[in-house]
Amino acid sequence: MITIYDLMVAHPFLAGMPAEQVERLSRWARRAPFRAGMRIFEENGRAQRFWLIRDGTVALQTKVPGRGEVEVARIGPGSVLGWSWLFPPYRWHFSAVAVGPVLAITLDGAGVRGLCRDDPVLGYDLTTRFMAVVVDRMQATRLRLLDMYQAPV
Repeated sequence: MITIYDLMVAHPFLAGMPAEQVERLSRWARRAPFRAGMRIFEENGRAQRFWLIRDGTVALQTKVPGRGEVEVARIGPGSVLGWSWLFPPYRWHFSAVAVGPVLAITLDGAGVRGLCRDDPVLGYDLTTRFMAVVVDRMQATRLRLLDMYQAPV
């Protein structure tokens, strides 16, 4: 039987992380399937976890005045979903919706923050990995919004 640990070791987001750190993280993890159209989290809601996407696609959305919810990015297998659980005030900056069926691993944010507090090496490693995600998502959002508001030529 494939364990959560096995699934996590194979996930690109955790590539190169020492096995003992992945094992400790796996204690806070469980499988998380989502049906097509299911809202995973809501912008400005309380951020309590994150997901390692194994299969499927998730749409990230944000509210734009006068336009409602706008899709800013899609993430798929091998991606990580959710970084707001790591940084106070622990509120989602986007909304997330499963585009089709999604299989993911979810990790408890408070538990992982505790691991990071107790093990600064793990904390630094995860923070560095998540900051790369934040930069990538913010750049994608900026480009998407520029495309939306670009004046017709």
